[in-house]
Amino acid sequence: MTNTPSLPDGGMTIGDLAKAAGVNVETIRFYQRKGLIPEPDRPVGGIRRYGRTDQSRLSFIKSAKRLGFSLDETAQLLQLEDGESCTQARLRAESKLAEVRLKLADLQRMEAALSGLILLCGSAKGNVRCPLIAAMEGH
Repeated sequence: MTNTPSLPDGGMTIGDLAKAAGVNVETIRFYQRKGLIPEPDRPVGGIRRYGRTDQSRLSFIKSAKRLGFSLDETAQLLQLEDGESCTQARLRAESKLAEVRLKLADLQRMEAALSGLILLCGSAKGNVRCPLIAAMEGH
């Protein structure tokens, strides 16, 4: 169960929204400056109010970040959500998947190299130079 305020759509303050979304107020303001979240009008003598759509948008941004999308890429995805085609969103997701797979391949190569070097460290006997340090120095 979440601590989402039970206010009608358009009834949350920025503090309520931040708490409901699990971010801080400055994060919301930053996203507003970046154009990711619209800043609601301030009624005369009142405070700005946010609704469930703003909370959903924050959840989308957080999910996109977890998936490795940059804020610029997230903004592009939000534009697609705001009316462009699903095909474009799919193409962008496929592109991000290709990037992730390249990073995974690099990480797997790094893991193999480090594993091999760690094994070499255990095999050095006597008064010899550490193979791990030598390999990292390029010798």
